Amino acid sequence: MGMRARAADGMSEIHPLDRPVWSALSTRQANRAVGDARALRFATEYGPLAAAADASLESLSALGALVPSEGILVALEAAQVPAPPGATIVQRAVCNQMTLERLTPGVRPAIAIEVLTEADAAEMLALATLTKPGPFAARTHALGDFVGVKQGGMLVAMAGERMAPPGFTEVSAVATDPNHRGRGYAGALMSVVAARILARGETAFLHVYDDNVRAIALYETLGFRFRRAVAMTALARAR
Repeated sequence: MGMRARAADGMSEIHPLDRPVWSALSTRQANRAVGDARALRFATEYGPLAAAADASLESLSALGALVPSEGILVALEAAQVPAPPGATIVQRAVCNQMTLERLTPGVRPAIAIEVLTEADAAEMLALATLTKPGPFAARTHALGDFVGVKQGGMLVAMAGERMAPPGFTEVSAVATDPNHRGRGYAGALMSVVAARILARGETAFLHVYDDNVRAIALYETLGFRFRRAVAMTALARAR
């Protein structure tokens, strides 16, 4: 199921998905990280996700130093992250964290699903910008495998991978052009992404706003189950 990190008291253990950003950037995705042992963030081109090593003032200060002068950092933690020195909180939200250990079989639409490559990067960013499935930057697509559906040579739906804590991979950037919704593309693409994750011996997981009832219902039909609530905190530079 993946490693568990020891808490600061040296006694209890923290599940890697309780702190998914830190778990990913301090291990399997360290090559995508900026920062040091006190705080890490994905390099700007991969997106704004970030985490402090712990709740100490030293670590929170290091996290604050990573907040860009323009734009935001996003923390995703089991516990709410306080505003670090030099930063201010611009948004808080609650997300459901859901995990998948066995994909539910079902009838999928008869569509051509394509593996997306670097040649599709511009269209992937444009689709994410249009649909806003979550933080998506110029190189987010390079964090894992992505698949998509094209109509008339244009990308109209996609899904892929983002964070990769030990033993887990996140299904993310599930996006469908508004003119092509209601055709089962999201579920079909997620099934492909999740099946690949499971075939590697990992557990698939995802995050969804807790009030996105429609999306949660879809994820449940695929076999995803609620694991816990996590706090999303968006940070900006204090003015």
